[in-house]
Amino acid sequence: MGLLDGLKSALGMKAEADATRDADPEDLFGMSTAYMTMEADLGFEPAGAAALCFAEVDSTDFEDAVENVEAILEAGEVETGTEARFTTDDHGYEWVVLADDDPEDLVTSIHFAADEFIERGYGSRLLAAVFAFEKGDRVAYWVYSFRRGKYYPFAPEGDHDRHNQTEIKLQSVLDGELTVEPDKEYWYPLWPDRPGNHPWE
Repeated sequence: MGLLDGLKSALGMKAEADATRDADPEDLFGMSTAYMTMEADLGFEPAGAAALCFAEVDSTDFEDAVENVEAILEAGEVETGTEARFTTDDHGYEWVVLADDDPEDLVTSIHFAADEFIERGYGSRLLAAVFAFEKGDRVAYWVYSFRRGKYYPFAPEGDHDRHNQTEIKLQSVLDGELTVEPDKEYWYPLWPDRPGNHPWE
């Protein structure tokens, strides 16, 4: 499992230094309508998966915050059926991985998790929220950068290539419905270890 080498710098320190506004977990609710546009206008259907990436802190208080997030998501699973699991990738980043065929439930669960971290004073540890879509054998993602407070598209192709045409199309159709990052320097790729896997795998 893994991300782009140097992700901490990419989605973390550099993005934070260049941040144009504070991240707002309410931004995540933009995906509640965006997924319908993705399907209706672009033919990309929700893949039934989303994830929250964060950097761990070596402290008991942070461990308590993570346990609170787990408890919130476990309680939510009873009501919505959203399955949650926690995993660590090969680069040491933590992921809350969610599975649910209802994209509304995925958005709500990601928001609950992010909001809990922020309420506990660990908003700075949040790196990205990732929402997966698929169209035939093509997969594309909307990535929300907490340090930039903006979304950007990521469409992996093959090993370490990107389908730029798809990313530009997603930007042109969803810009305005989502707060899309205008500076492509911040469209960081989240490479999985093996082509075809999700970034958190």
